[in-house]
Amino acid sequence: MRAALTRARSVIELVDVPEPGAAGPGELVVRPESVGLCGSDFHYFHGDIGLTDDPDVLYPRIQGHEFSAIVEDIGQDCPPGFTAGQRVAVWPLSACGHCACCRMGRENACENISLIGIHVDGALQGLLRVPAHQAFPVKLDDARLAAFVEPMSIAVRTVVRGRVAADEHVLVLGAGPIGQAVAIAALDRGAKVLLVDQLPERLELCASGAEVALTHSGDDLAARAREWTGGELPEIVVEATGAKEPMRLALDLVAAAGRILVVGLSGHEVPLRIGALPFRELDVLGVSCCNGPEFAVAADLVTRHRDAVSPLITHEFSLEEAAEAFAFAIEHPAEVMKAVVHVQ
Repeated sequence: MRAALTRARSVIELVDVPEPGAAGPGELVVRPESVGLCGSDFHYFHGDIGLTDDPDVLYPRIQGHEFSAIVEDIGQDCPPGFTAGQRVAVWPLSACGHCACCRMGRENACENISLIGIHVDGALQGLLRVPAHQAFPVKLDDARLAAFVEPMSIAVRTVVRGRVAADEHVLVLGAGPIGQAVAIAALDRGAKVLLVDQLPERLELCASGAEVALTHSGDDLAARAREWTGGELPEIVVEATGAKEPMRLALDLVAAAGRILVVGLSGHEVPLRIGALPFRELDVLGVSCCNGPEFAVAADLVTRHRDAVSPLITHEFSLEEAAEAFAFAIEHPAEVMKAVVHVQ
């Protein structure tokens, strides 16, 4: 069967790989349909994902961690409810179950985490074997939307981690796929959302009902935030860009006793005024992957808010065009919101 293999840094080749064989106990064999590309895919592609600097450890790897698939084979001892031909979204995380994080119920931050498409081969191939508990049936006719469940799950983790409640103000810095998904998830909880970006093309794709604000370098975002709320700073700021300046500004943009959620991936070092944390008693919270129940919530969110998600899928490629998909998405960040590779 065909697969898009990341052979080395910035090198993807279309190759033939063996089929996985029958599903084992507790496993499914699935046929990937649509695979979304995101920032972490690009970091892995360039070799700066942060796992290791050793290319012999990173490559070769079949990437693809946010995807929809069709169930092809069901192994023994799988949970009930799976049928051949069923569409599923796949939670890409497998936890060790015994580290400190797992013992406290935070398996999404497992010290020995294994992610499909990063630690093991992913969905840019014809067939894939996955643990059945990582597959979630979805009632979506569009495989592209089902693939968006994974990025939506990061948004669900963000609003859970941030304790977002009805009528709170959530300022989202960055209107990329994760920022847009956070807006949907926060609005679904009854919060008020202001989505901020310097790229008008991204804000124009917002169909969630969030308020939007186009900003420029040097703008007084704190004044804009106070204008939006009616005088006070927002209770919650979500940093979804991974850029230096928004992370630094977040401390100035959030209300005292507020919460800052850092979800954007970055290797940047950012100088912060540490005294602002104790003086204003701020919570600065990192957001990683979600847990299993949160992934199920994400599937429901995408299903109910499909009209807001659909415009976010802007570019589509075939498996044969996987290398072009990576290159185009990396080189055109203002133009590409979410690129999807269709495996079938």
